[in-house]
Amino acid sequence: MHRVPRGLFGSVLLLLLVSASASAQQGSAQISGTVKDSQGGVIPGADVTATQIETGFKRTVVTDSTGAYTLTNLPIGPYKLDGNLQGFKSYSRTGIVLQVNSSPTVNIELSLGAVEETVLVEAASPMIETRNMGVGQVMDNKRIQELPLNGRNPADLLQYLPAAVPQPQLNASSRSFGGTQGGLAYAIAGGQSYGVAYLLDGATHNNPYDNLNLPLPFPDALQEFKVETSALTAQNGMHSGAAVNAVTKSGTNQLHGDLFEFLRHHSVNATNPFNAKGADGTRKDDGLKRNQYGGTFGGPIRIDKVFFFGGYQGTNSRQLVP
Repeated sequence: MHRVPRGLFGSVLLLLLVSASASAQQGSAQISGTVKDSQGGVIPGADVTATQIETGFKRTVVTDSTGAYTLTNLPIGPYKLDGNLQGFKSYSRTGIVLQVNSSPTVNIELSLGAVEETVLVEAASPMIETRNMGVGQVMDNKRIQELPLNGRNPADLLQYLPAAVPQPQLNASSRSFGGTQGGLAYAIAGGQSYGVAYLLDGATHNNPYDNLNLPLPFPDALQEFKVETSALTAQNGMHSGAAVNAVTKSGTNQLHGDLFEFLRHHSVNATNPFNAKGADGTRKDDGLKRNQYGGTFGGPIRIDKVFFFGGYQGTNSRQLVP
């Protein structure tokens, strides 16, 4: 039997043209804090700029009368934070990494001096989360790439996060109508499997038929995802159980990509002891031959302005009925 599965296990083609302004529509984060002087007094009117290191994306705000600032809708990734005001030394901090739906507080201290002088903070000290009161954890790109994943369905990785319990009897693959291949059921923090909201790059990603997830991009095209439950914000409180926020990869100022192929073959698999035997007395196997192959490629179209990212995964599966 020769079959090319559809959906997640079929061919997936992603082609994203992302500009600095449009990239903020993806699963985003924010940075907030207060600007003060060395004596602890608040400083209104200071410029605070966040720069995404990989793309050059910048966003600038001016502190209010209380010295507070908030930089919203920031694409995820590594950042540099700068603070400036005439009569004070410039402030620059690196080592800030924003993950999906994170909201750290980064306070800035400006010292008297010439603007040409810069106070550089390189240590990645812990940042306080103030916006989100829910309980959650991020499945980062390193674990997405390195954890064992039979079938390469990223939704399988939810089971490795706290409070997520698989409900295999409710998976979409067991439905004969309306379900989408790749939809997996989870009870998160004791909630119902249909009470989980899925978002992909900020857009709803639930199948209306069973309210499970629609197929997620294959692992090489997925940047990260976050599972949150308990006291969810208005942004993620669409369902009673939990929210799963996933973000796809995008292009950067550097060319990057990969090629992959994964093979499963019946010759290295154990034979089902209940299979029939052939005329020679050997146990028949299922003849499984499955190849999953593809690659990704991304980079700049115009440095610091426009980027591209493309990905493809194909699956060929052959299996005999023993």
